[in-house]
Amino acid sequence: MSRYETLILTTPDFTNDEFAQLETTISKTIQDAKGSLISFERWGKYRLAYPVRRNDYGIYCLIRFETDAAHKAELLKELNTLFTIKFGDAIMRTITTILHPKKSLAYHRPESLEDAPVRDVDTFLKENRMDSLRRAPVRAEDEDEEHTEVSETGTATERFARESAGIAAAATPPAEA
Repeated sequence: MSRYETLILTTPDFTNDEFAQLETTISKTIQDAKGSLISFERWGKYRLAYPVRRNDYGIYCLIRFETDAAHKAELLKELNTLFTIKFGDAIMRTITTILHPKKSLAYHRPESLEDAPVRDVDTFLKENRMDSLRRAPVRAEDEDEEHTEVSETGTATERFARESAGIAAAATPPAEA
């Protein structure tokens, strides 16, 4: 029996229900080809090094299976058809490799964005010894001055509207008297 692993990259909006459907479809396809599914693991969402199909993020899934040599070509062709036709809109990339039969199946899965701990900026700056970049606590008097300054200049949308009006006024030729 030969062992294989397929790494799948799906669109970032691929749901857990769709993963369950994908798993049952792949499992049935492998069993029909006289093989067995070893594992099906959803790794999670990751930021991609470059956009794939206009997506900056994707969800990885690792599938491991084994099959005998007589059904190998048929199974790989069937899985490729399944990935490109049935799940073609959702699956952006796939890669299938053969595994060494005597090597362990253990591996180190990278930490996904879903698993990453959420930290605030102050904690990050403290941990990385960047205390000088931290803001000083705001006093009540400073808060009033800051609020007054913001209200005088307005929001970014209001500033944009004023600047656009100034540009439009400058671009309009003066009316002839």
